[in-house]
Amino acid sequence: MNVTEVIRPIDMSVSAPSSAQEPKGGVNSLGFAKPPAETRVVVAMSGGVDSSVTAALLKEEGYEVIGITLQLYDHGAAIARKGACCAGQDIHDARLVAEKIGIPHYVLDYESRFRDQVMEEFADSYLAGETPIPCVRCNERVKFRDMFQAAKELGADALATGHYIASEPGPDGWQMLRAADPERDQSYFLFTTTREQLDFLRFPLGRLHKAETRAIAQRYGLGVAEKPDSQDICFVPSGRYADVILKLRPGAAEPGDIVDMDGNVLGRHDGILHYTIGQRRGLGVAMGEPLYVVRLDAAKKQVVVGPKDMLLTHKIELAEVNWIGPGNLDENDQPLEVLAKVRSTRPPAPALLVPLGEGRARVELKTGEDGVAPGQACVFYDAQTGARVLGGGWIRRSVNRYGNAVRGRPLETETAREAARGVKQRAEA
Repeated sequence: MNVTEVIRPIDMSVSAPSSAQEPKGGVNSLGFAKPPAETRVVVAMSGGVDSSVTAALLKEEGYEVIGITLQLYDHGAAIARKGACCAGQDIHDARLVAEKIGIPHYVLDYESRFRDQVMEEFADSYLAGETPIPCVRCNERVKFRDMFQAAKELGADALATGHYIASEPGPDGWQMLRAADPERDQSYFLFTTTREQLDFLRFPLGRLHKAETRAIAQRYGLGVAEKPDSQDICFVPSGRYADVILKLRPGAAEPGDIVDMDGNVLGRHDGILHYTIGQRRGLGVAMGEPLYVVRLDAAKKQVVVGPKDMLLTHKIELAEVNWIGPGNLDENDQPLEVLAKVRSTRPPAPALLVPLGEGRARVELKTGEDGVAPGQACVFYDAQTGARVLGGGWIRRSVNRYGNAVRGRPLETETAREAARGVKQRAEA
């Protein structure tokens, strides 16, 4: 579909300030060999402070800036909830910022594709006993794919976002780097970004800290300067994942047994969707020592619990590996020394990356990690500096220190789709 068929224009006037300067050394701040005034940049505006400052900074530099906001969902209380994004109030905030800084602004209605490509998989993944990360899928399938195409159709030279991540040109194309602010670094959520997308994407906030971004918003007089940050999962208005899953899959919460590692029944549960790997609270069972969820068996409808040391994972098998490091990963016949990150809130740790071909790989964690769950991501970084993002993959199987494996859905894409459809059909029957 052509972008002009779905956009709603708000302000079509575009003007470059007279202070726009010729690029120093023949290259402007975005890496193009032409003046900012001749460089068209589409900015993904979520309605938050980060993307608003991104648009304002580029406008001040003299770039021809066009703002795009995606309407991804419209679910009652979620519209006005603090920390939401891509819904009613946020679209309004983005519109006000665009008017304030004097740029055109469009709203793209992507509700149906967001539901089909992000929310539906989120529900299927949870019901299969996984711990999904819908923000990654949203970046991959909506923001950096569909918006990428929309920006191209608008004749843009680049698509800029407010993500806290950096990029720079290298000998093999543009490279992705961790943000200067380690507390805000979002590289974990962007590991599926392709090389082609990296060449087109720009991240102006990568060298800033959050406090600096808010100070800039205050300087520009933007109404979103103190707006709360968006939550990780924007379409969960109450913060209770199970509520959203049951809305998408009515009747899908099938009760079952809570068992120990030997299969002994310790109690009952109301559905595995209420549990995640590593969970300790709310189990309702006791054995004289703290118990944790160590495995979720969707086929048997079992929540498997055990002591904390059962959570220590040393080997991880990955599918859908995306490599943006140097060369071709599958051409390496030796394990690669990397730093691996298995959760967004944890620092990268030393590991060996073993290519298995066909988009698969094995990661061997040198010190082990607790609570690694299928459905999560494992992201790789350069072992020397820890700065460059090399890629990542989806965790499909993990093995703990005792050799016990925790599996997710099948590795084969078509088989996984069939399994997901089966879960949905049973829930709707």
